[in-house]
Amino acid sequence: MIALVISLRGLDFIDVADLEPGDLRRLLDRAHEIKAGRWAEKALKGKHVAMLFQRPSHRTRVSFEVGIARLGGTTTTLTGQDVQLGFRESVGDAARVLDRYVDAVVARLRSHADLLQLARSSVKPVINALTDHSHPCQVLADLMTLEELRGDLAQQHVVYIGDGNNIANSLIQASVLTGLALTVITPPGYDPDASVVERARRINSGKNHVTLTSQINVQHATAIYTDVWASMGQEDERAVRQKVFSAYQVNQRLMDSARDAVFMHCLPAHRGEEVTDEVMDGPRSVVFQQAENRLYAQMALLAGLLGG
Repeated sequence: MIALVISLRGLDFIDVADLEPGDLRRLLDRAHEIKAGRWAEKALKGKHVAMLFQRPSHRTRVSFEVGIARLGGTTTTLTGQDVQLGFRESVGDAARVLDRYVDAVVARLRSHADLLQLARSSVKPVINALTDHSHPCQVLADLMTLEELRGDLAQQHVVYIGDGNNIANSLIQASVLTGLALTVITPPGYDPDASVVERARRINSGKNHVTLTSQINVQHATAIYTDVWASMGQEDERAVRQKVFSAYQVNQRLMDSARDAVFMHCLPAHRGEEVTDEVMDGPRSVVFQQAENRLYAQMALLAGLLGG
């Protein structure tokens, strides 16, 4: 566990669950300060960060590269063709080499097991920029967005509808830390990771912050969140998933049944599948505010991990 977000140096950020509630609070406060222009230190001056991306990236790559530059640091971006983890060289060997060149690694990998191996083999900090298991940097931005919109997270109720994927897992972890009420609605058999759910229920025993169901009910939601039905690497399942998830589309009828809820999506969206154009482009959509906040949340995280 991380003790202080102001002194995270030398530690990794693999999951939201790596943080203590106080760490997360300070991190979000710093993110809000950066966005408001009240904090502009060059915390990464003289630091160089490797960006190791096995998966295609738009928001993640640009937000990290811009954020690192604004903090005074520099980057080298490596694709899956540049560093063929597990094929051209082992994950451990790649980590030990990068350790000798850079001050941190931002890794967007297919396999969470590979990310854990990268972190175990590296002395320098490793940041999870997405795996098949979790997407913690996205959820930091989501929490920041919810606070901007509605204030106290413990007074909000997010309803996540769709696949029990990496976003769902990270939202569950975040609910444990913040007191955010979370309902995860998935088709049977597409539940979030059982170990993530079990840990949340063990920690939140008696508090009932997390509810799992296949029944769609968004009446009390303050935010409705969805993601693509078939993530990267699941393209061969897309036709099957379209049939299974068709009843779980976020459309205007669904939004109308939760009159006070905003609409959230981590992007990119498959318009006409998990969400309709009417909702994506509607007045309650905050998806681009979420995307913008990736920059500030990640700057706060980087400053904590690498800053003086």
